Amino acid sequence: MAHPTPLLTAAAPEPHSSEDLFALVYDELRRLAARRIGRPGAGATLQATALVHEAFLRLRGTAGVAWENRAHFFGAAAQAMRRILIENARRKSAWKRGGHLIQVDVDTMDLPDRSPDEKLLLIHEALQRLEIEDPDKANIVALKFFGGLCNHEVAACLGITERTVERNWAYARAWLFECIREIRGTPAAS
Repeated sequence: MAHPTPLLTAAAPEPHSSEDLFALVYDELRRLAARRIGRPGAGATLQATALVHEAFLRLRGTAGVAWENRAHFFGAAAQAMRRILIENARRKSAWKRGGHLIQVDVDTMDLPDRSPDEKLLLIHEALQRLEIEDPDKANIVALKFFGGLCNHEVAACLGITERTVERNWAYARAWLFECIREIRGTPAAS
C-alpha cells in the first residue's frame, strides 16, 4: 500500500485529493472494518463496505482538518466507525423496542440473552465512562475494538510500546468488564 502521509498532511487539499486519499486507504480501512464487523456481537447487519464508505464521508466532511499523520487519520477513522456502529445499534434497538406496543412484566417472562446491538451499546456506555477516567486507555480500546487494530498497529499509531498497549489493554478490559456488570446490575463475582 502506498503511504498516504503527503495527502494526510496537506493543509488545503485539492478537490481530487480526497478521492486519492480514499483510494490509498480504502483497502486498509476495509480490512479493519471487516475485522471489526466479523467479531461476534458486532451488529452484522452493517456491511464492512458500507461502514468504510460512511466513515470516509464523515471524515471528508470535516473541512479544514489537516491530518497530522497516518495515526491521526486512522484514529479519527476508528472513532467515526465507532459512532456509526453505535448509531446503527441505537436505531435498531429503538425500533425493536416498539414504544407503541403493550408493555409486559419482564419478571414473568423468560428473556433471551442480549442482542449484539444491545451488547455494543453496553460496551459504548462503559467506554464513555472510561474516557472520563482514563482517556489514554479508552483510546486504546477504541482503536482495538472499533478500529480493528492489533497491538503493534495501536502502538505504532500512538507512538508507545507494544508492551504498554498490552498492559493498558488488559487493564481496560478488566475495568470495562466490571463497569458493564455494574450497568447491567449483575453482582460482582466473589
